[in-house]
Amino acid sequence: MAQGKILLKPGTLWTSVKEQTEHAFQCGALLSIPTEFEFVEQDNVRFLVRILSNLNRKKAAKEKQKKQSATSGQEFNPFLPYEKDLFVADISDTHVCILNKFNVVDYHLLIITRAFEEQESLLTLEDFTAMWGCLADFDGLAFYNSGKTAGASQRHKHLQLVPLPLAPLGPQIPIEPLLKAAQFQDSNTTSLKLPFIHAFAPLNSNWVESPLAGAQATLEIYRTLHHAVGLDVRQSGAYNLLATREWMLIIPRSQEHFQSISVNSLGFAGALLVRNAAEMEILKAQGPMTILKNVAVSN
Repeated sequence: MAQGKILLKPGTLWTSVKEQTEHAFQCGALLSIPTEFEFVEQDNVRFLVRILSNLNRKKAAKEKQKKQSATSGQEFNPFLPYEKDLFVADISDTHVCILNKFNVVDYHLLIITRAFEEQESLLTLEDFTAMWGCLADFDGLAFYNSGKTAGASQRHKHLQLVPLPLAPLGPQIPIEPLLKAAQFQDSNTTSLKLPFIHAFAPLNSNWVESPLAGAQATLEIYRTLHHAVGLDVRQSGAYNLLATREWMLIIPRSQEHFQSISVNSLGFAGALLVRNAAEMEILKAQGPMTILKNVAVSN
């Protein structure tokens, strides 16, 4: 398939994100979910744990979606069509960028395919072109929840992008201390001191200067990591993928929840989300790294 071109004008995304966030907030399209946070430490990582203050908005919206699906006889897809008030930019012929309607983190973006593709499908050259097109102007953490078991809430294929730093204190990404200790082999992939199956590789931050070339190189690294963790032969293709301008990390998944706590890619960056005080107590009693180990695949 032809790679196409990037429609996003360099140097415009961050401005567009801020302007559209203000517009979406004013007109009621953006329904941010307020949180409080604290740090919980385990295995030399200070995990950022957010506790939701109010889930009523999201619950009401989910109920509305269920009714629409029941009436139409088709599963509701919030991305086809997407809400115009959430639209940020055309990225390429195949992808657009919109705001996350129920954001917990400010300026949380969704990179969605224009045409429907399954969320469990493999990432493509077009997906990585869109990712690098955005990373060129938006220094953030990109991630992909491959399927429901990996924490995906929508079937329509979408990558996500949140700005850095994730936490107001400490490293930009809570798991960074483990990444810096990585020792790379000849294959340029390695494993970290994590108690579950994963693979990690460096990316070249200069690829922001040439997103098309960066996408091609990233696709090859993605395939290598995918193979390294055995996803080619695993019955379930569920995994979490995390990427910045500097690195990529992949973690196969065995289940979505630990007890009632749902985990997506951000959990493996060291940022977890709990819905109430009871879940926070579970997390503190078990330890955040222990929870990640339980939802991943054991070494």
